[in-house]
Amino acid sequence: MAHDLRDSARHFWMTRSVARVMGLNLSNEMRRGRLEPDGYARMVASCQGCALVEACQSWLGDQTDVSAAPPPGCRIGAQLGRLKRLH
Repeated sequence: MAHDLRDSARHFWMTRSVARVMGLNLSNEMRRGRLEPDGYARMVASCQGCALVEACQSWLGDQTDVSAAPPPGCRIGAQLGRLKRLH
């Protein structure tokens, strides 16, 4: 099965966007040693397998302030929540 790089890029940016809305900068989390590169890659891959992409995009579009939680049903919500607690 061919890997669609456009789809990977979409989910890379969605992962970063959900994190940003939650007040997290994933690059900084990696620099601080709280997120390993392979963990980051797994988060993006998990996002890529989610069936709630349109709902997530809508949630992202509705955000005007920092959110305490990810969108409902977020497949990477637990990982982002852990990072948020460490933040």
